[in-house]
Amino acid sequence: MRSGFVSILGRPNAGKSTLLNALVGEKVAIVTSKPQTTRNRITGVLEVPAKAKRSAAQIVFVDTPGVHKPGSQLDRRMLQEVYDALETRDIVILLVDASREMQLPESVEPASVPGSAEPGTEPTLDAPAPKRPDRDHGWRSEDEFVLNLVRKLDCPVFLVINKIDLIRREQLLPLIESLMNQFKFAEVIPVSVRKRDGLDTLVEKLVEYLPQGERYYPPDQFTDQPERFLVAELIRERILMETGEEVPYASAVVIEKFEEPPPQPAKVKKPRPLKGGGFAEVKLPVTSISAVIYCERDGQKAILIGKGGAKLRAIGTSARKEIESLLGTRVYLELHVIVEEGWRESRGFIDTLDWRKQLEDLANKQAAESESELDSPDPEV
Repeated sequence: MRSGFVSILGRPNAGKSTLLNALVGEKVAIVTSKPQTTRNRITGVLEVPAKAKRSAAQIVFVDTPGVHKPGSQLDRRMLQEVYDALETRDIVILLVDASREMQLPESVEPASVPGSAEPGTEPTLDAPAPKRPDRDHGWRSEDEFVLNLVRKLDCPVFLVINKIDLIRREQLLPLIESLMNQFKFAEVIPVSVRKRDGLDTLVEKLVEYLPQGERYYPPDQFTDQPERFLVAELIRERILMETGEEVPYASAVVIEKFEEPPPQPAKVKKPRPLKGGGFAEVKLPVTSISAVIYCERDGQKAILIGKGGAKLRAIGTSARKEIESLLGTRVYLELHVIVEEGWRESRGFIDTLDWRKQLEDLANKQAAESESELDSPDPEV
């Protein structure tokens, strides 16, 4: 049995979330055409069955936010998510968009990379470059920053070139050569995630490089994210899809209520026959969800609600369909919009958006309520 963690690294819109979903075979990360859609580390688990001359494997993929120059506290938190994902990894995938022109630095030895951090420190996008004859400013591009992150890794790094279906074949080789001049990648694998071209090869190669080990997750588990977080992300996905340029990046979603239906009887009810023929539809149980959409200004709130509440209804309707598909139940969804001025610069507020912190707070709240019930006096008879 082979097992290990594979972090997916790349610039915004390289297709990292699409790759993750395609490899896992489930929708574990939201996908839109807007950059910076992913804000957290997203884990997806792939169980690879054994076959001739190859042992079984479990690959734990970790999708990271797209690496971009931070302009807010939220952006800096997203960059920290990238660093955290690179701390525990067996393999790293550098995903590159073949259809986008890259701004590559000169081919230099890793030890002389401009802006390299001292041992034990992390580089930053704003780190000044050492004086050089040809320039004396900082990072020229985010492509250069990503490559510098890769140069500091001590594990196999796969160069995966996505969207090869969007370029001519003769353009691919020069792109590979220019990137190989920057770093000695363990493997170079061109793919088209949209057409699923090259994904089987990618999985086969990953299994070859994974260490021997035990499963990290049960065989039937495809993510470590709780349903509450997945639901919040599906709502945020619809906001990204339904609104313009400014509102999506100033929006955050927090689930305030998530009431699952009571356990259903083991015996499934048979559909009731109708007089005119056919059978009545068996109604599924209902999950009741209440979510808050935070934005930063009253104008953004007006856009999210829309005339007569039309935009908020559209977001809720489309999100509810996705959530019902995820949960396998009917869903009663309430959405509220609240203005939280400057939340993207508030470290405390951003911390509350982390689903790990939300679970911790929820567990503490439930523990406090249980303790309060035990300490309360017995009711009078």
